[in-house]
Amino acid sequence: MTVIVRDLQPDVQADTEGFARVRHLALPYILFTSDSVRHMLTNSHPDARFRALIAVEDGEVIGAAGVSLAHDSTEPGQGYLNIYVRPDRTHRGAGRLLARAAEEHLAAVDATKLYTWVLDEPANRAFAEQHGYTQGRPAHFLRLDLANGALPPLPEIPPGVELRTAADFADDPRPLFELDAETVSDEPGEIDIEFTDYDAWLEQSWRHPLLHPELTMAAVVDGRPVAFSVAYTDGATRYSTAMTGTARAYRGRGLAKLAKIHSLYRARAAGLTEAFTGNDAGNDPMIAINKWLGYEICATEVRYVRELG
Repeated sequence: MTVIVRDLQPDVQADTEGFARVRHLALPYILFTSDSVRHMLTNSHPDARFRALIAVEDGEVIGAAGVSLAHDSTEPGQGYLNIYVRPDRTHRGAGRLLARAAEEHLAAVDATKLYTWVLDEPANRAFAEQHGYTQGRPAHFLRLDLANGALPPLPEIPPGVELRTAADFADDPRPLFELDAETVSDEPGEIDIEFTDYDAWLEQSWRHPLLHPELTMAAVVDGRPVAFSVAYTDGATRYSTAMTGTARAYRGRGLAKLAKIHSLYRARAAGLTEAFTGNDAGNDPMIAINKWLGYEICATEVRYVRELG
């Protein structure tokens, strides 16, 4: 059979479902649904020049790639491409064709440095290195068994702190945007990110179809959120932490831990059975929190980079 690569059509259910299925089979530690794939494509910032590519064989989606510029970076010319092939459909050329199409697109929109994540497995690493990518830092996926595991006891809420859900900010989510912007700028990584576009954040993050406002918890001081843990769910039994962080002036007080454990307790009470999160290997504070919560590493991926030109 011949494999072809083309753009995903967001109004074609088979395309969005196929993309989500490839991502789930290749990387089951991140939540993807047909709706979230459609949202990702239709709400991407124009400056990101985002493309969702699919590899199709005999009418079946067997590979998927997300390709974009890091438009919210302080340094221009940086691009992302992440390529996935169904584990039972490898060695058909889908990965090679997706990589070629993704790199051609990024070169055409003036990217000079390309970043990708690769699962820490020999075949995946060899694929990246054969395409000219150089190994960088590792990161981990972690899993928590909410159905059968034991969460630590809920800690006391400190004086002057209250816990609220994201739903409590429905009328005015800007304070959550400001907290998100501050915390994401301090995340470890090769690319410095700045959130400055509130309207784009509303469309991409606040209205994300997997966001669960009642499970997203914020620690609030003097009426403003100072720490939070953002919860995604797949609409069934799986839960994922999209972001956990604390404003700089309030770090070291255990507020991110407080928000995250309350979110997990709520998730378990809501019938969710499996929780996932991710950790950069150098993010010691979050590694300590997740270890305390009972998360265990279930997979590792490695950042790879390639210079163009």
